Amino acid sequence: MGHGHGHGHRADADRRYLAAALALLLAFMAVEVVIGIAANSIALISDAGHMLTDAGAIALALVAMRMAARPARGAYTFGWKRAEILSAAVNGLTFVALVAYFVYESVRRLIEPPEVAGALVFGTALAGIAVNAVAAWLIARADRSSLNVEGAFQHILNDLYAFVATAIAGAVVWLTGWGRADAIAALVVAALMAKAAYGLLRDAGRILFEAAPDGVNPAEVSAAITAHAGVTGVEDLHVWTVTSGFPALSAHVTVMPGGDCHQVRRELAELLHQRFHIDHTTLQVDHVPGTACRMITG
Repeated sequence: MGHGHGHGHRADADRRYLAAALALLLAFMAVEVVIGIAANSIALISDAGHMLTDAGAIALALVAMRMAARPARGAYTFGWKRAEILSAAVNGLTFVALVAYFVYESVRRLIEPPEVAGALVFGTALAGIAVNAVAAWLIARADRSSLNVEGAFQHILNDLYAFVATAIAGAVVWLTGWGRADAIAALVVAALMAKAAYGLLRDAGRILFEAAPDGVNPAEVSAAITAHAGVTGVEDLHVWTVTSGFPALSAHVTVMPGGDCHQVRRELAELLHQRFHIDHTTLQVDHVPGTACRMITG
C-alpha cells in the first residue's frame, strides 16, 4: 500500500516536471519563430521546428504516462503500460525524420549559403541554450529509467546541442561572413540526433519484440534455476520486459519425486529477485513423474 502511494507521488511529480518543461518550450518557440522570420534565418526557424518536436515528444510522454497508469482490466491484463514504449519509438522515428531533413538542408546550404543576420542568430541561440538547459534540468528530475521520459529528455538534450551549434554558427557568420558555418553546424546536430535515435529505437525494439532485459542472459537464468538443489530441469523459459523497469519471467520447472514444489518455487523466486532483479515470475513446478503442483505467481 505504501509503495503504491509513493509510486503515485513519483508519477505526479514526473508529470509536473514534464508539464513545466512543455510550457517553457512552447513560449520560447513562439518567440523564436518571430525572430527567425525577422532575421531571415532558416537556422532559427529550423531550431523552432526542432523545439516543436520537443514539445510534441513531451506532450506524447504525458499522454503515455496517463495511459500507463490505467489499471489492468478486461483483455488488457498488463494495463496500458507499453504505451510509454510506443511513445519512445515514436520519439526515435521523429529523430530519424529530423536527421534526414537536417542533412538535406545542410547540403543545400553548403552549395548555396543563405544570408543570415549573424548577430541576431547568435543572441537568440544563447537564449535558446538557457531555455533548453532549464527544460533539461526539469526533465532530468523525473524518472529517466522510463524510456518515455528518457525519450523526451533526449529530445531536449539534442535541441540544446542544436542551439550551441547555432550559436557558434551565428558568431562565425556575424564575425566573418562565412555562411557555410550554419550548414556545418546542422550536420553536427544531425549526427548527434542519429545517435540518440539509434539508442531509443534499439531499446524500444527490444521491449516490443520481447527480447530478454538488457543485462539478463536467458542461458544464465536457466543454469541458475537448474543448479538449485532438487530441480531436475527447466523448460519453456521466457524472459521479457513488459515496460521500462518491469522484467517478467515464466518457466516450467521439474523437481525430484517427493520434493516440496512450493518451497522450491519460493526459493527460485527469491533467487531470481536477488540475482537477476526479476520480481514478476510465473513458475509452474511439477514432480518428474508428473504429480503436478499448482501454478503460483509471485
